[in-house]
Amino acid sequence: MTGDGSREPCYRLRGVVRVVSPTFELRIGELAVPRGQVFALLGPTGSGKSTLLLMLAGLEPPTAGELAWGDGPLYGNSRPAAVRQSATLVFQRPLPIRGSVRTNVEYGLRIRATADLGDRVAAVLSQLHLDRLAGQSAASLSGGQLQLVAIARALVLRPQVLLLDEPTAHLDPAHVALVEAAVIDDQRERQTTVIWATHNLFQARRVASHVGLMLDGQLVEQQPTDSFFEAPRDPRTCDFVAGRMVY
Repeated sequence: MTGDGSREPCYRLRGVVRVVSPTFELRIGELAVPRGQVFALLGPTGSGKSTLLLMLAGLEPPTAGELAWGDGPLYGNSRPAAVRQSATLVFQRPLPIRGSVRTNVEYGLRIRATADLGDRVAAVLSQLHLDRLAGQSAASLSGGQLQLVAIARALVLRPQVLLLDEPTAHLDPAHVALVEAAVIDDQRERQTTVIWATHNLFQARRVASHVGLMLDGQLVEQQPTDSFFEAPRDPRTCDFVAGRMVY
């Protein structure tokens, strides 16, 4: 679990609605994501976690409600452009660009004309044990390897906010531990705000200082991690934590 960090919220949501389809919509009554901490967004597949991450990344505006980033509205004036420079989203099913693993990892830095590109890329490749694959075509990688490349591509940018959508879903336990360590080490060093969507209860408890549960497009409960698991307030959270809920 990460340290306390700053209590100032990074994101604030109030009365947010996102209509996704005629049969599904996301509804968040109120949510404050702590700045400089790891917030785990728990929930089964189809609960709305990915939709929420897309909104927080500045990629999909809410249909209604208030969504603030820092001290202002996320979707006002030039805010989305600012968020795209400060927040990085790792998609659940990342797609590689043409070229090698190294080309993929350094892509964002090249766009930003970063001076220490080589050192930063080499460090992240080594940290995620991708250095031996650096010259290999990204198109030839397995799903799990692509996830590692996508995480490396995000970490090398050193974003203020890191949004992770099931980043270890296709990884074996050893690589899950590797990714968790890499993200948490980076978060502790730079006080990054991390929002980590996962369906894995054990992972949420390992990495997060705060946890929220999403079911059927609604945020059911949010609490500090220990309270969430030891003293949940909502009966649905109790059932989810106890493994009694099947979706």
